[in-house]
This record gives sequence, structure tokens and C-alpha cells, in this order.
Amino acid sequence: MAERDGGREGRDRAPAGATASRPRGFRLDQPRPPRRRVLPEWDPEAFGRLSEKIARFLGTGRFIVWMTVVIIVWVLWNIAAPDVVRFDSYPFIFLTLMLSLQASYAAPLILLAQNRQDDRDRVNLEQDRKQNERSIADTEYLTREIAALRAGLGEVATRDWIRSELQDLVRELEGRDADDR
Repeated sequence: MAERDGGREGRDRAPAGATASRPRGFRLDQPRPPRRRVLPEWDPEAFGRLSEKIARFLGTGRFIVWMTVVIIVWVLWNIAAPDVVRFDSYPFIFLTLMLSLQASYAAPLILLAQNRQDDRDRVNLEQDRKQNERSIADTEYLTREIAALRAGLGEVATRDWIRSELQDLVRELEGRDADDR
């Protein structure tokens, strides 16, 4: 019985050597859980798609109409409203700040959208170039095949050639008939 307990005791002990520092439950055949990051992560493609949507909206008449309405309401509110509820007096410094802020965000978003469009155009042009190369190669192959067929047809009796040969034979036979009479 002591031998059995001693054997079991040896198996329950923590391993020694290089594996001794391994925390309990840590497995080498499993990926580690992701670490928490201090900075937020975002998908660059999702950000690019969002910037394209914003840039598309900034380039529409709807945006210009809404921006005009907001500016007119802002100015009228700050001119006609009672002094207590006005938040931006005559030189409209806060309005200027808001428009500058909007422009400072709009310009990089538009540039990002243009860069993404340039990348897409570059890929499309490359695909078009490859398609054109394949089309040219196919056209050259078909041209060679047609030339080979024409060369082969030169050796084959055509309908016009047979007709002309038969007409010559008919004339020759008519000529013999006329001589025999």
C-alpha cells in the first residue's frame, strides 16, 4: 500500500526543470488569450468606408442645403433671439470656429476617400490591362488559325473552281459535238 501511495505521490507533484515555471492551466498547444490593449483598435477598412460615405455626403446638394439652413438658423437665432438665449453674438466667432472645425475634418476625410478610390482605380486598371493582354493573345491565335485555314483551303477544290472546270468541260464537249457534225 505504501508503494502505491508513493507512486501516486510522485505523479501529483509539480514538474521540475524547464516546465516548472509554467502556470497551472497554461497549454502550449492552445493560443494565448488576447491581451488587453491600452489604445483602442479599429478596422482600417471600416474607417475607410465611413470616410467614403461622409465624403460622398459632403459632395451632395443635400449637404449644401442642410449646411445653409443651419447657418441661416444660427445667424437668425443669434440676431433675433433675446440676449439671454443667444450663444454667439454678432461677429459669430463660434460659427466661424464650427465651420473651420467642419472643414478641418472634411478635408482629410475627402483625401482618404480619394486615396481609396485611386487604389481601386489602380487595381481596376491592372485587371483591364491583363484582360487586354489576354484578348490580344486570343486575337493573334485566332488570326493564325484563320490564316492556316485559308492556306489549307487553297488546296481544296472550291465551288467556284469546280463550276469553272465543269463549264470548261461543257464547252469542250460542245466543241467536239460541233466538230463531229
